[in-house]
Amino acid sequence: GSGLNDGQWHEVRFLAKENFAVLTIDGDEASAVRTNSPLQVKTGEKYFFGGFPVQVNASDHSLFQHSFQGCMQFIHVDDQLVDLHAVEQGQLGSFANVTIDMCAIIDRCVPNHCEHGGKCTQTWDSFKCTCDGTGYTGATCHNSIYELSCEAYKHLGKTSNYYWIDPDGSGALGPLRVYCNMTEDKVWTTVYHDLQLQTSVGGSSPEKLSVLQLNYSATMEQISAITSSAEYCEQFISYSCKMSRLLNTPEGSPFAWWVGKANEKHYYWGGSGPGIQKCACGIERNCTDPKFYCNCDADHRQWRKDAGMLSYKEHLPVSQVVVGDVDRPGSEAKVSVGPVRCQGDRNYWNAASFVTSSSYLHFSTFQGETSADISFYFKTSASDGVFLENLGNTDFIKLELKSATEVSFSFDVGNGPVEMVVRSPSPLSDDQWHRVTAERNVQQASLQVDQLPREVRRAPTEGHTRLELYSQLYVGAAGGQRGFLGCIRSLRMNGVTLDLEERAKVTPGVKPGCSGHCTSYGMYCANGGKCVEKYNGYSCDCSQTAYDGPFCIKDVGAFFEEGMWLRYNFHSPGTSMKDLVSRTLLSSADPEITAPDLTLNKEELSFSFSTTKSPCVLLYISSYSQDFMAVLVKPSGNLQIRYSLGGTKEPYNIDIDHRNMANGQPHTVNITRDGRDIVLQLDHYPPTRYSLPAASDIQFNSPKALFLGKVIEIGKIDQDIYKYNTPGFTGCLSRVQFNQIAPLKAALRPTNASSHVHIQGELVESNCGASPLTIPPMSAATDPWHLDSEVSLMLQHQSNSLFTASADFPYNGQAIGDGVNRNSAIIGGVIAVVIFTILCTLVFLIRYMFRHKGTYHTNEAKGAESAESADAAIMNNDPNFTETIDESKKEWLI
Repeated sequence: GSGLNDGQWHEVRFLAKENFAVLTIDGDEASAVRTNSPLQVKTGEKYFFGGFPVQVNASDHSLFQHSFQGCMQFIHVDDQLVDLHAVEQGQLGSFANVTIDMCAIIDRCVPNHCEHGGKCTQTWDSFKCTCDGTGYTGATCHNSIYELSCEAYKHLGKTSNYYWIDPDGSGALGPLRVYCNMTEDKVWTTVYHDLQLQTSVGGSSPEKLSVLQLNYSATMEQISAITSSAEYCEQFISYSCKMSRLLNTPEGSPFAWWVGKANEKHYYWGGSGPGIQKCACGIERNCTDPKFYCNCDADHRQWRKDAGMLSYKEHLPVSQVVVGDVDRPGSEAKVSVGPVRCQGDRNYWNAASFVTSSSYLHFSTFQGETSADISFYFKTSASDGVFLENLGNTDFIKLELKSATEVSFSFDVGNGPVEMVVRSPSPLSDDQWHRVTAERNVQQASLQVDQLPREVRRAPTEGHTRLELYSQLYVGAAGGQRGFLGCIRSLRMNGVTLDLEERAKVTPGVKPGCSGHCTSYGMYCANGGKCVEKYNGYSCDCSQTAYDGPFCIKDVGAFFEEGMWLRYNFHSPGTSMKDLVSRTLLSSADPEITAPDLTLNKEELSFSFSTTKSPCVLLYISSYSQDFMAVLVKPSGNLQIRYSLGGTKEPYNIDIDHRNMANGQPHTVNITRDGRDIVLQLDHYPPTRYSLPAASDIQFNSPKALFLGKVIEIGKIDQDIYKYNTPGFTGCLSRVQFNQIAPLKAALRPTNASSHVHIQGELVESNCGASPLTIPPMSAATDPWHLDSEVSLMLQHQSNSLFTASADFPYNGQAIGDGVNRNSAIIGGVIAVVIFTILCTLVFLIRYMFRHKGTYHTNEAKGAESAESADAAIMNNDPNFTETIDESKKEWLI
């Protein structure tokens, strides 16, 4: 055994026979100690328990050594219970320093103060809780180790995933696993069940009903805690029918219903509301048969469906669906129920503003006799004030901002007042959100502010443990004290959120809600997103950025097929094409005639791209004059930035030759120009500075349009750009932003700027260029991955060849999801190479097997020996190379 000194009762059994003995503790046979060695156990006429006397001298003074300290009961010898009362009366044996018929050990684990299933162990004067595997922590396993909601995980910087949440914190409900979707401004919490979609229903008789039971990954109480704190909840429900009536509307008794929270039956269907025995089509008045309020109630022999959202959250979740009209010949039905989805967390942003030092809110008495935990956020510019207080006859509990850098937690449970103080190195009156967590239990008290070290005070071993309070709980000023000035939100006491907002609506001097969330949370709005203050929290405005999502961190990108292009016009959408052509031709003929558009002395450009094709034009900015800016991938795969300002004959070129950018990996480009100074940053390499020549102008005159993928422009364009313009960019462009303009986002998201965009081809959203590599530049001789890089590029080339060969197949036009899985792409490339090798082997075997059935003539291209590859040899000799390849592709596919 182990831990036998835990203050609990343990059983010891010793059995000895000739040449055999066994010792067993707590009846656990598996841990019994046995011996089979030859031995004989001979007892005398006396048994000593607890200790034995040792003879000291002839005068018969004895000394007890190795005495046991504790309690014994149910002493048996040879299966005979020893009568301890007979020992006490001197009729059977003797004793010394033993209290008969009473155990002096205080059982500190009864009652068990370890909460949520924590295991209690004790010493002589104390007890300890083991919280392993409970989901809780603390001296008494009181505090949940999980966050209260998906909203809390969002503000810890977490992304969409499965998380454990504990909706009532330290309350009786345990944690549950949910899916948190954080891709929108409001966070969605999803709880799943085990009912399959399109579950067939049938086989019932007129006396019986088909009952579909939904078993969730959480209890009804846990789901109710989520729905009660949410701003909005919904659950999809669908009934597909063939000669199977649903609600039997408008006059009959319903054949089907669903059971929700509190085991209540509901006779309305998805898309309708409580108290209305209708389906969605009955509300919208578009049912198959207008005489009925549900499509299925028409009792047609064809398949019909009634479906919609149940959004009255007080009735959710659906626990059962009962179907009755499937007993007739030809009757069939299928039921689908979606997961419970809830949006928002009212508890997290539940707040009140205290505008005077005498303002307060009052609530019912706080019940925290043996365990009390309090947590809240506060924001103030005042240096002191009482957060909350609750009084008893002599007992009390109080939290206070004592000074600009001190938070105090004081209480009295009958042993005298105790005060704990946490001191902050920086002022807490900085009008930023700060979190306070205080706890008191029979073991200890603790106080923590933000992430500062926690102050802990142990409770006395002996003394009072119960906190007995009688007055109302005051939040703010109480009893003439100086109250708190500022905002308090998310005030939770023993897992229960106090509704500060509702109480503040009817209390003078206190206002519901808080302002100034952006002062504390504005830094979460990344990439130039602006924090927008809201009554119940905040949101990030990403409209002036190339990003999307609740924190402006989601890349907005698209995949460009060959020949596809996008043009963003800087001019007003109302300008006609005739005006554009005439304006362009006039400015080309006479450089002094320019459009009255904005002239730029500086610009900022950033984007991400990935491609395996070169050369190509990534981005081009034209003007009504001869000015332009271009970002190109040269035939070698190197990047080039070209500036032509002020009508100079030769553009200024910046060549980045240290790396092949057409390697299929994502890369980021950031270009900033201010006058003659140009700063270029590629991926995560250090920025490089360049300077325009002195003869060059510093003004970008009358910018006209921004092109992505290909340049389709009226008038004269640079020869190199014209040369690189064919066949066009193939790959991914992402988070493109020129000054305040995000052309890709304007094309993919309906905004006011969408009218400026013109697209040739199908633009498929993708974020495949979202994660640039951070590998430093290396020469081939020193790069240990150089060979592997070549292999990777070769695999991609083979894969692309296969895709080219299958280009005759129609493209289904479905949008790509949240980007391309790069591991899947590599695996696909390897599979493509294997398939290609197998096909080549089969062709060779077929040729070998049928070599005698005819003569095989070849027309070898001249100069094939000196060509780099077979494709190059054909290209060098065949002017109709494209048509030849196309024909061979078709034959090979057949």
